[in-house]
Amino acid sequence: AGSPWSVADILTEDEEQDRVPVQKLKLLGESEELRGLLLNPHLRQLLLTIDQAEEKNSLMKKYMQEPLFVEFADCCLRIVEPPEKENILPE
Repeated sequence: AGSPWSVADILTEDEEQDRVPVQKLKLLGESEELRGLLLNPHLRQLLLTIDQAEEKNSLMKKYMQEPLFVEFADCCLRIVEPPEKENILPE
């Protein structure tokens, strides 16, 4: 009681493979592109609605059809899982 929670407290063993290391999560806070997206009040409202929803799974499915939310999700993924260099065509 009163002690801070850890990620291990909320993840089951099956979910462990989906875990993002804290160092990579910190990169999200350093991203100017992500900060720019978060200035959009519509995106902020979408994120608040998801955070407060009881049925997050069904809401996420709905929001994954929203171009603005997809742009946000893609930005986050590029930060925590950058594309591999060998798959990028030279300019």
